[in-house]
Amino acid sequence: MPEFPNIILYAIPFFVISMLLELYVSIKENKKSYETKDAFTSIAMGFGNVFLGFFSKAAVLLVFMVIYENFRIFTIPFAWWSFVLLLFADDFSYYWFHRISHENRLFWASHVVHHSSEHYNLSTALRQTWSGGFYTFIFWLWLPLVGFHPGMILLQMSVSLLYQFWIHTEAIDKMPKWFESVMNTPSHHRVHHGSNPLYLDRNHAGIFIIWDKLFGTFQPELKDEKVIYGLVSNINTHNPLKVAFHEWIAMGKDVFSGKKSVFDRAKYIVKPPGWKHDGTGKLSDDLRKEWEESVGSTQPAHTTRLNEVELEKARSSGSAVDSR
Repeated sequence: MPEFPNIILYAIPFFVISMLLELYVSIKENKKSYETKDAFTSIAMGFGNVFLGFFSKAAVLLVFMVIYENFRIFTIPFAWWSFVLLLFADDFSYYWFHRISHENRLFWASHVVHHSSEHYNLSTALRQTWSGGFYTFIFWLWLPLVGFHPGMILLQMSVSLLYQFWIHTEAIDKMPKWFESVMNTPSHHRVHHGSNPLYLDRNHAGIFIIWDKLFGTFQPELKDEKVIYGLVSNINTHNPLKVAFHEWIAMGKDVFSGKKSVFDRAKYIVKPPGWKHDGTGKLSDDLRKEWEESVGSTQPAHTTRLNEVELEKARSSGSAVDSR
């Protein structure tokens, strides 16, 4: 097996230079893209993720190797075409990991970290989980099983992470139409970070936006629906420890406190975030429906924000949000 470098570590200088350039552009254009405490919190989360990644990636590599050495169905060679196959296979896995991370509270507990900033800039891309690396890899277990070498898989996962860095910006409005139709872009990903009811739990793509279009979770960014970044209920803290673990604590309280059945306690782990056993919780579908009704009843016909196609997309199946 050829040796694959840890490209994330090599990319750190690129991250720093890119953020400085973005900051310069935002200041020059009088845009308030950065807030000092928020940016430093995101960077701290990124450093924590890299440090813990030494341990989580070692564990993941061990699991992948066990599957590859003992249970693989085929043996896929180290060839250019195998990396092309892996590009799409990895991105398919990422889509479902990302989507389930919005539909299942156990996975949301780690993923919510990335959505906790109320700002959208390149530093937000660094706001990564400290806990997810130890269990979210299950969405990639099928790759060593079909014959991709674990080293190849980890390399492609890093490539995907690097690609997603540049799309965390407001400095780029739209890419060429052909690119927007196939690839994940800043415009598509701004939607994903929106707490607007229309934008909740949309555009889960990693590299290719085709998966969202195929599975009904795509929503274009609308000019007259400005993205509001953050959570439905923001956590209002810059403490990295609170950012990393606030949802784990909240989920634990829901599971272990109060009078409820064992099944209801378990549902707080497997149900979407926002679900409550007494029926008072609101999921993203509920919030989106309320928003549609309010827009329909209060907006004149010529200023309605959604055309029929976009309304149909907004009504397509969605997941839940943090509604604490």
